[in-house]
Amino acid sequence: MAKVTFLEDKCKGCRLCTTVCPKQIVTMATDRINAKGFHPAEVKEQDKCIGCAFCATICPDVVIQVEK
Repeated sequence: MAKVTFLEDKCKGCRLCTTVCPKQIVTMATDRINAKGFHPAEVKEQDKCIGCAFCATICPDVVIQVEK
């Protein structure tokens, strides 16, 4: 099973990661705001992640790490 982690305080909320996830499990956290004032990206259903790392590849700020 893959694990996705985010450096939430560096996320600028661009939503690019949400557009490339084939399982559509990357979303924006609507319940919190990070240090930059944005809703950060998150994965709530880690068990559905296939570890493709498309989200990490497209992230312009390199805030996503995918471990297999």
